[in-house]
Amino acid sequence: MTPTHATPVRVGVFGLLGSGNLGNDGSLEAVLGYLRAAHPDAVVDALCGGPEVVTSRYGIPATRLHWYRGEYRTASRAGAIAAKGLGKLVDAFRTAAWVRRHDVVIVPGMGVLEATLPLRPWGFPYALFLLCASGRLLRTPVALVGVGAAAIGNRSTRALVRWSARLAAYRSYRDAQSRDAMRAMGVDTRDDAVFPDLAFSLPTPRAGGPAGPPGLVCVGVMAFHGSDDDRARAEEIHRRYLDGTTRFVRALVEDGRPVRLLTGDACDAPVVAAILDAVDSPLVTAATTSSLADLMAETAAADSVVAIRYHNLICALKVGTPTLALSYAAKSDALMARMGLGAYRHPAREVDADRLLEQFRALEKDAAELRRTLVERNLAAARQLDCQFAALTTALFPAAHHVHALREAP
Repeated sequence: MTPTHATPVRVGVFGLLGSGNLGNDGSLEAVLGYLRAAHPDAVVDALCGGPEVVTSRYGIPATRLHWYRGEYRTASRAGAIAAKGLGKLVDAFRTAAWVRRHDVVIVPGMGVLEATLPLRPWGFPYALFLLCASGRLLRTPVALVGVGAAAIGNRSTRALVRWSARLAAYRSYRDAQSRDAMRAMGVDTRDDAVFPDLAFSLPTPRAGGPAGPPGLVCVGVMAFHGSDDDRARAEEIHRRYLDGTTRFVRALVEDGRPVRLLTGDACDAPVVAAILDAVDSPLVTAATTSSLADLMAETAAADSVVAIRYHNLICALKVGTPTLALSYAAKSDALMARMGLGAYRHPAREVDADRLLEQFRALEKDAAELRRTLVERNLAAARQLDCQFAALTTALFPAAHHVHALREAP
């Protein structure tokens, strides 16, 4: 069904939104900003992980993504296993019914085509497949907008992701590696474009906000256990990451530097608590953030940032703060290269506190030049995202695009 009628276009947004991940919610906020600016008459609602949060924060109606409320809890008892299995069947009908009510469905950003963190095929990959299959069957265009993708080892997950991408009516990616990964998985990507992450379209905090203490370093942390292929050694990876990060924070404190710990998901709280307990210094504090705007404000007040979560990096780079990435996936490497800071990366799986400290000092030595580079790269990202949203209007809102073209004609 193509939205060419005069009645308001019904737009659905889909994903793990409102579930505690600030990056996912930032992608939603970016798409809502585009819809309100370019298609103010559109009627928007969501099928998402945290409907109450999405409704209260963004003012749109929202429906729970899964019928079974214990979807992301491990099912060990027979009753829970049966309920989860029944939920998969019920979700097929619920998803199709939701899709049918819309003219267009948008999946805003997020790493929906990757498994760089632990992931079960019958979780979100299955939910995404139901969405894209329903869209194809019911002739409702499903757009994967600015999404992340990566090579996937698990066969079932890879098959669900591949078919989801094939069934989508529109695809764009947040980096070239994502498009290459989908091509390697058998998806025809000849018409797929690459743009900066959607979060680069969000408003940047105004200059002159609250200043941090002199020498402040923001350290973004994460409940990092490796990728979906690392399950056998997940605890070892986590211990190594936490130990290296803790030693780095302690070294900063010994140099008299105040440190502000940042998170990007509710699940990161235990890592913050472990570092605070291990370092035990008034120089180390933890930020309370509920949005990417909060994260941008925190990183703007810092002299420099060291972070692991992808959207923590984006927030720091967007406000022009020199940033060093603890990289755990190709998406972080691609982001740092795009922003001109490709030399300032450190492997998250092998955190060497001494080497990290050397890289951090090099980062601070080059801070003035890096700030100038980030100004240029941010302007370029903003221009490219204008093209992304124009392309989305052309692909999904042909009636609105036609009216705009008539207005622009000489």
